[in-house]
Amino acid sequence: MNIAKYLDHTLLKPDATRDQIVKLCKEARQYNFAAVCVNPIWVEECVSQLGSLKNSNIAICAVIGFPFGANLPVTKALEAYNAFTNGADELDMVINIGKLKTGCTFDVECDIKAVFNVKHKAVLKVIIETCLLTDEEKILACKIAKNAGADFVKTSTGFSTGGATIADVVLMRKTVGPEMGVKASGGIKDFATAKAMIKAGANRLGCSASVVIVESSKNK
Repeated sequence: MNIAKYLDHTLLKPDATRDQIVKLCKEARQYNFAAVCVNPIWVEECVSQLGSLKNSNIAICAVIGFPFGANLPVTKALEAYNAFTNGADELDMVINIGKLKTGCTFDVECDIKAVFNVKHKAVLKVIIETCLLTDEEKILACKIAKNAGADFVKTSTGFSTGGATIADVVLMRKTVGPEMGVKASGGIKDFATAKAMIKAGANRLGCSASVVIVESSKNK
């Protein structure tokens, strides 16, 4: 298994430095990861390091409304538009979790559509933060994201009370069907876990331990 092609090499810590972002990009190029995933402030640096997706085959992914998702839709839309115009190929946005749990499904869909409407050619992944939701809410969030035009649903930010689980990936895949992407993220630190997530239905993984996962896969 070429595990690298599934991995979004991720650095989202608030204290990430330019040197660390440069290192992230060098590792992405070395291992040919699917993408690097960074905060919007670092998109231009990633473009400088990696060039365009066409030239490097490595996508640049920016997070939107991260990590709480409690921004106004217009704020997320502007953040997404700026990330795209600065060179992002993919956008990982956090839904309005509080609105979902309140039952305001129309507001949640409008929130996602606000980003969808400005994403242009960027791939849109919707983070539903599964650790804060019931199974019924997870199913509802996936259906809303699909209806709003998202390309992926994603389990977690990695900054809340829990990360990806096999059960959540199975549930999300069952809900969205085969035509939509499922990204598992949060707590995936070894090859065995990564492989299990893919078997469960994930076709992208968000990992900060990407190098460790690839290196350990060589011995399997």
